[in-house]
Amino acid sequence: MIKQKSHILILWFKVWDLLLTAFAWVAAYLFRFNSGYIPLEHAPLDFSLCAQKLPLVVLIAAVAYRLTGQYQIHRFRRLREELFSVLQGTTLMTLLVVATTFGLHDPYESRATFILFFALTAFLILATRRCTWAAVRWLRARGYNQTHAIIVGTGRVARQTARALRVTHWLGIKNIGFVEDKPSRWTGDLDILGSSADLPHLIEQYQVSHVFICLPMNRHDEARKVFDVLAQTYVEVQLIADVPDLGGLSLTMTNFDGLPMIGLRESPHFGVNIVVKRAMDIVLSALALVLLAPLMLIIAALIKITSPGPVFFRQERCGLNGQSFQMLKFRSMRVDAEKETGAVWTSKDDPRRTRLGTFLRKTSLDELPQFINVLLGDMSLVGPRPERPVFIKKFSKTIPNYQTRHCVKAGITGWAQVNGWRGNTSLRKRIQYDLYYITHWTPWLDLRILFLTVWRGLVHRNAY
Repeated sequence: MIKQKSHILILWFKVWDLLLTAFAWVAAYLFRFNSGYIPLEHAPLDFSLCAQKLPLVVLIAAVAYRLTGQYQIHRFRRLREELFSVLQGTTLMTLLVVATTFGLHDPYESRATFILFFALTAFLILATRRCTWAAVRWLRARGYNQTHAIIVGTGRVARQTARALRVTHWLGIKNIGFVEDKPSRWTGDLDILGSSADLPHLIEQYQVSHVFICLPMNRHDEARKVFDVLAQTYVEVQLIADVPDLGGLSLTMTNFDGLPMIGLRESPHFGVNIVVKRAMDIVLSALALVLLAPLMLIIAALIKITSPGPVFFRQERCGLNGQSFQMLKFRSMRVDAEKETGAVWTSKDDPRRTRLGTFLRKTSLDELPQFINVLLGDMSLVGPRPERPVFIKKFSKTIPNYQTRHCVKAGITGWAQVNGWRGNTSLRKRIQYDLYYITHWTPWLDLRILFLTVWRGLVHRNAY
């Protein structure tokens, strides 16, 4: 159901999109032919040619923006969805304008102008939308443009949903209470408004716009009955799965020949994402190796002087898709460290460490050679820390979703590490933070983790 206020917002976006497109069309001409920043090989085209084509450009833009879903307005729309639709719309619009121009042999043919037009249009529309949404969220956080919601269920996910609605107050969705067919003494602290049969009356009484169904999987039949009751109303319905074992996984929805298909374990690193992440890894790891080369040479020399054996320590670890690779570190232990004990975790005051190795591990300087692993493509700068195969077999049997860590490349640092979960800390907590990183990955999150790694320092009391 589209509210009246949504109609106003859609109209606002339509008007501004077309005005900005017209402005960008004229601005691209002026910058190309009048600014002097771009050399002219021929006499500049007359401005009248630009002006004559303006109505057709605006008409094409209106059609292209509509076809690419730029006006699908709802409170849960994510930034990347809007970014994608705007880029789709401006790309389609520009291609149609170019095709029309060259197809009709229009004298207004300037490739540089078309490129400027596309870039300027996309930037202006996105900037205007971001400013608009910032204003809308500011108003919602202060009580304007509010809608009401009811949560069906009183379990763990129902409580989390209520808490999320309080925290994300800028969405402007206020939970007025819960609906539960099987209340118990454990739900005495919740505001239970009635049973699922009361939903039509409650929706009308409280002017509810959203209903969140938060029932566990073992109450699937009840969820179906609730949906049948809601079929009598015009509210928006969201189903939030209460499945503990799926916590931290990325759920995606696709259509498979008319059948709704839910993906439970899908990596966000695909398509353009994987290109962006790999480019960041190559550039930043190469830069780090150049800047840290003097320090690494000094450490290598000190290792060679203070203890017999090689400078580097190579150890089998598992990364993307469980594939093994040789992870590099500066050697911090004796050469025969695992000859008697086998594969074991390092313990506090481990006698196998060299004196220099104790310092290197405490300061994480022994990890510096892993920039080479990143450059070779075995690892990423940011990701779950890689583990040894022998420990993976053990942990995967006792910790749910442990293998999900391997749907992305292992990293030198990660979300768990910058939040203090490294060394001798809870393994389950580390997995929880790793899964959060996987499902919420963006290039900006990687940059934030790298910044926090440097800002909070490399020394850690739990690292040994």
